[in-house]
Amino acid sequence: MAGTTHLFIPGPTNIPENVRQSMNLAMEDMRAPDFPEFTLPLFEDLKKVFSLTDGRVFLFPSSGTGAWEAAITNVLSPGDRVLISRFGQFSHLWVDMCERLGLDVDVIDVPWGEGVPVREYAKRLAADTEGKIKAVFACHNETATGVCSDIAEIRAVLDEAYHPALLFVDGVSSVASVDFRMDEWGVDLAVSGSQKGFMLPAGLGILAVSQKALDASKFSQYRKCYFDFADMIATNDQGYFPYTPATQLLRGLRTSLDTLFAEGLGNVYARHNHIAEGVRQAVQGWGLELCAADPKWYSDTVSAICVPDGFDSANVVKTAYHRYQLSLGVGLSKVAGKVFRIGHLGSTNEVMVLAAIAGAEMAMRDVGIPIEAGSGVAAAQEFYRLNNRIELARAS
Repeated sequence: MAGTTHLFIPGPTNIPENVRQSMNLAMEDMRAPDFPEFTLPLFEDLKKVFSLTDGRVFLFPSSGTGAWEAAITNVLSPGDRVLISRFGQFSHLWVDMCERLGLDVDVIDVPWGEGVPVREYAKRLAADTEGKIKAVFACHNETATGVCSDIAEIRAVLDEAYHPALLFVDGVSSVASVDFRMDEWGVDLAVSGSQKGFMLPAGLGILAVSQKALDASKFSQYRKCYFDFADMIATNDQGYFPYTPATQLLRGLRTSLDTLFAEGLGNVYARHNHIAEGVRQAVQGWGLELCAADPKWYSDTVSAICVPDGFDSANVVKTAYHRYQLSLGVGLSKVAGKVFRIGHLGSTNEVMVLAAIAGAEMAMRDVGIPIEAGSGVAAAQEFYRLNNRIELARAS
């Protein structure tokens, strides 16, 4: 088909041309004497994205799931008690991993559309006077439902209970797109991946680790090899890796970081909020609802949009793909057939997202959902027109 197939799933995201070109290079020697001149600044610059001063960032040739496993097996031990909440497919997968790795998992199930239940966390932490809970897990941005939770609130309840548990955060679909403050929020391990806000292909599991968590890793009783922090530290300190790294992805990551820093991380976060609000205005214009149950949960990287009763959201996604060359996110697990998702993270702007809104609108009308033609597009257009980021930046 002619033209471009538009990608608006919540990852992999669109790759900017400068990032793509930076990966189009010949293979290089990952043990060359000058390789550390490239890698050592890369490690340090990654810490800036996480707002991490001490500690370090590991880069594993894996998905974000690999970084999850590295976080658990390096810092905890089999049988350790952990507190976690489940309110979407990806928080569910994290629960599943914890259980399969032999942790004692205290799961709080929450309606899909809500986020981390901070008050319930507070109760369980206050009741744990013997300190049996070794770690608290929180999914910052639940990609399946378009829900974002407040990590600062979780740190507050940990502090109020004077609880020493480590704080694990899934930031796969938030880091580099949504404000993330690892030091300020007292996050000990933060997981991300290359294919979301870092605007790269999948293939890098990115794991930021506090000094507290590094110290705790010395006492972990898990057996590990590929994901062993000690092996990574011994070689990373010299600018190398214990096995063959994904050198082309690392070159792309360098360009991605340079692009993010050139825009300014604060501007990146403001842009994502601005783009997301336009999508939310479109949903309101259609007369539909988001899966996120309250504005406090709204995600700035993905919107999960509920279709009316009697309609299958999978048909919307299929129609958009086959008729309009538009990839939207499907509903997963409990919300399969009930929602479709528009990913609006990474390298996006207003006109790009308007194409996704227009395509979704046509696909919904094609499958019989009773929305008015142009209603969502017009609502988003007016929001973007009246809140133009470039004009506002010039005025300031």
